[in-house]
Amino acid sequence: MWEYVLLGALQGIFEWIPISSQGIVTVFSSFAEIEMNAINFSLFLHAGTMLAVLIFFRKDWINLILLRDKELLRFFIIASIISLSLGFVLYKTIGDVALGSGLLFLVGFGLLLTSWFQKNNIRLNMSKDANYIIVGLLQGLSAIPGVSRSGSTIFGLSLKESDPSEILKRSYIISLPAVAASTGYIFLNDPTISSFPWIALISSFVFGIISLKILLDFSKKVNFSKITMIFGILCIIGGILEWLI
Repeated sequence: MWEYVLLGALQGIFEWIPISSQGIVTVFSSFAEIEMNAINFSLFLHAGTMLAVLIFFRKDWINLILLRDKELLRFFIIASIISLSLGFVLYKTIGDVALGSGLLFLVGFGLLLTSWFQKNNIRLNMSKDANYIIVGLLQGLSAIPGVSRSGSTIFGLSLKESDPSEILKRSYIISLPAVAASTGYIFLNDPTISSFPWIALISSFVFGIISLKILLDFSKKVNFSKITMIFGILCIIGGILEWLI
C-alpha cells in the first residue's frame, strides 16, 4: 500500500517541475516491483494531478468557460490544438525512441537563457499568438518519452510573459487537454487500468494540490530569474539521469 502512496506523491510533486514525472514514476515503479505496465500506471496517476489543476485554478476555469477571459481562452485554444496535433503525430511515429534526454538538455539550456532574459528584463519581440504557437509546439514535444512538459511550456511562456505567477498558471492550465487526451487514450486501450490502486490516484491529487500551492507562493517571493535558473539546472540533471538510466 505504501508504495502506491509514494508513487502518487512523486507524481503530485514532480508534475510541476521540469523533470519528467512520467519518467520518475516509471523508474520507481520498476524498483517497487509494481505488477502492472509502468508507463500506463504513470499516465493513470496524471489523472490525479489533472484534477488538482481543475480544483486549484477553478476560478480561472470558470472565467474561461463563461468567456470572461477571452485572452486566456485564445491562448488555451491555439496552444491546445497545436500541442494535441503534434503530440498525436509524435506518439504514433516516434513511440519509445530515446530522444528525451537530448531534448531535456535543450530545454534546460533554454531555461538558463530565459533566466538571463528575466534577470536583464529582456523579452522577445513577438505577437501573443506567435508565443501561443511556440508554447503549443513545445508542449507537443512532451509526447516524446522523457521530455518535461512543464519545463518546455515554462520556457516558451517566459519568452514573452514576465509575470511569474501568470507563466506558471498558464503552463499548468494548458496541461489539461494533453493530460486528458493521454489518460483517456490509456483508459480506452487498457480497460484493466480501472483496477489500478485508487489510493495512488488520491495521493497524486493531494500532493499535487499541496505542491502547487507551495510552488506558486514561492514564485511570488523569489525573483523568477532564479526560479528559471533552478528549473534549467533540474532539466539538465534530468537529462543526465535519463541518459544514464
